[in-house]
Amino acid sequence: MATYNRERFEDLVAASWDLVIVDESHRLGGSSEQVARYKLGAALAEAAPYLLLLSATPHQGNTDHFLRLIQLLDREAFPDEGSITRDRVRPFVIRTEKREAIDAEGKPLFKPRMTRLQAVTWQARHAAQQRLYEAVTDYVRHGYKQAMAAQQRHIGFLMILMQRLVTSSTAAVRATLSMRLEALNAPSQPVAQGASLSLFEDETDPEQWAELDGQSRADMAVQTAVETLDGLAREKSEVEMLLDLARETEAAGTDAKAEALLELIYGLQQAESDPTIKVLVFTEFVPTQRMLADYLDGRGFTIALLNGSMDLDARTQAQVAFSQDAQILISTDAGGESLNLQFCHVVVNFDMPWNPMRPDPDREQRIGRVDRIGQQHVVRATNFVLEETVEYRVRQVLEEKLTVIAKEFGVDKAADVMDSVEAEPWFDELFVKGITDPESVDQQCDAVVTQIREKVAESRQGSDLITEGTSEGQRFSAEEARQWPDHPAQFWLERTITTGLPVRGGEAVQEGDHWRIRWLDGSESARAWFDARTAEARPELEWITLEDAHARALLCGQGAKLPRCVAGQPIPRVRIAGLPETVTGVWSLWEISLSADAFNRKRFLPIFVNDNGRAFLPTARRIWDLLLTERLELVEALAPADSPHWDQSLTAATGQGEQHIQELMELHRTRLHEARERARYAFEARDQAIGRIGLPAVRAYRRRRLEQEHKERMATLNAAETSLPDLNAIMMLRVGPGFASESGAARGAS
Repeated sequence: MATYNRERFEDLVAASWDLVIVDESHRLGGSSEQVARYKLGAALAEAAPYLLLLSATPHQGNTDHFLRLIQLLDREAFPDEGSITRDRVRPFVIRTEKREAIDAEGKPLFKPRMTRLQAVTWQARHAAQQRLYEAVTDYVRHGYKQAMAAQQRHIGFLMILMQRLVTSSTAAVRATLSMRLEALNAPSQPVAQGASLSLFEDETDPEQWAELDGQSRADMAVQTAVETLDGLAREKSEVEMLLDLARETEAAGTDAKAEALLELIYGLQQAESDPTIKVLVFTEFVPTQRMLADYLDGRGFTIALLNGSMDLDARTQAQVAFSQDAQILISTDAGGESLNLQFCHVVVNFDMPWNPMRPDPDREQRIGRVDRIGQQHVVRATNFVLEETVEYRVRQVLEEKLTVIAKEFGVDKAADVMDSVEAEPWFDELFVKGITDPESVDQQCDAVVTQIREKVAESRQGSDLITEGTSEGQRFSAEEARQWPDHPAQFWLERTITTGLPVRGGEAVQEGDHWRIRWLDGSESARAWFDARTAEARPELEWITLEDAHARALLCGQGAKLPRCVAGQPIPRVRIAGLPETVTGVWSLWEISLSADAFNRKRFLPIFVNDNGRAFLPTARRIWDLLLTERLELVEALAPADSPHWDQSLTAATGQGEQHIQELMELHRTRLHEARERARYAFEARDQAIGRIGLPAVRAYRRRRLEQEHKERMATLNAAETSLPDLNAIMMLRVGPGFASESGAARGAS
């Protein structure tokens, strides 16, 4: 396994990524630089030229953790905790508030959410299920106390899971009890003292356990060992008794929450006058998923299932089925990752994680499946919990107090500024205390809430580093939003592909409002489309973007580089739709570049020289716009060269390009100054740290090495002072039907 992990690590780092994007990137910070995920993040940051980190909670009050994260972007700019200041952090952060996002009409991009907690009441017909709940709770209460007294943490994990399973469904606890009994009866069951009983290699890291979904936790925990023969016999007896009771309960009748789900669906169908309304149901456990599928299928509903054991093809098929005929999708947390289900607006949490800050329906991970761009309805989320249970009492008190904390700190929810994984052990402990000592629920809740309030205050203070000049000082405008779908990049791509393909052996034929394209490799796109504004509404068309492999091959493949123009070279003559016939002359596009060590900047300058030899910058820009958006007629493929026009264009480009060169040089000098300041700051901070080393020999060695590194860094920056500006024509066209020298008539342009 170690060899596999090392090879996988090396393959990822050596993959020559152009851009690395890390979602939930605050997890990269880890508890130290020795955590595997941090090592991978640091290696990828070094290997890729561009790195984008995405996180809702980048700073959670732990400056050391945030330092490791932001050092992935620029280690030199942030050598120590003292460098974490608002002014230094600001250039590296872009903050976007989801609820402030708008469309091109100025309307909110996301629909409102409505979330409610629904308590499911035990009825007389559920007496067997209630007895099972009480029996399992009693088993958990005594088993957890014994496990903690014997320092058997692994058994404590199992007890916690049993409580969660019995609140999920009878099917879930019955299936897990059956697996546990099978494990206890296995000949290989270790009972010798000193046996390895850990669930993880390092149980001190709560993230390993907290990040697993409920089913994965159950599958692992049922295999844990028992230390003594007496303990093995006692647990087998208890598990056999509970398993018999669970089987009797299943035979006795319907699950209480399953009945409540059915009633909820019927009610939604009536309230929204839609008998085909789609409902997304989440559960933590696969046996609960199967039970619900059988129950709802038997009542005439069409069902689709998703869980973590399904491969990509099966997951895709389930998603397609839900988008078409299936009325209900039942998913586990692992199965529901990365789904786009904006055609559904109802989410039901059949069971919930104990941690109310962990992303669930009223948080991002579950409700985010339907709360997406393109959602047309108010998103409705319902969270089920069994009444008259410890879980209900604890959750009721907690959610009330967490709401108060969120309002107190001016955030939508506490999880906006605090990572839920960090809080996971607090909530596990709280629920266990609620089971082992039910009378102390209120007192225990107050203790946890105090911890959360202190942590949120710290996190909020850290978050202030990244708020100024972003969400509080900036608001989205409809005009800016409108510019994105109207950006000419899509027209550039369409023109490049549809005019460039035929020249290189491909084909592009317009058929109605779309294109039929034959690519360079012989493959076809029968119904190609380039317009981003309507692509989502036309799913039957193939939307071509810059990410399309065929488009990239055409733009970036061999021979795709823009040619350089030279004096005396024949150039094409064109007629441009929308340009008056009186505008005749030579249009050219020039590349202005400034090159130095580790610095390469370019700008592009259009030039138009009319037949009288006069240069007109506004006309040049107008022609450039028309070339990108209007039809182009090739009058003559290679018109004769015209030396005067080349010389006049070069003179105009040299004169008008001088300002651009000066701006590039000023930008280069500014970047060098910033780089020198970062290098000096890093040197001083590291030098101070070395000064605190107690051993003189070690201190001297590290200081010599630091001074050498700093000397080499400053030499590199000094070498970059020498910069070389360059000016090249990359395109030249003759515009209009003719020229004065050919027609005998001089025409002007303005």
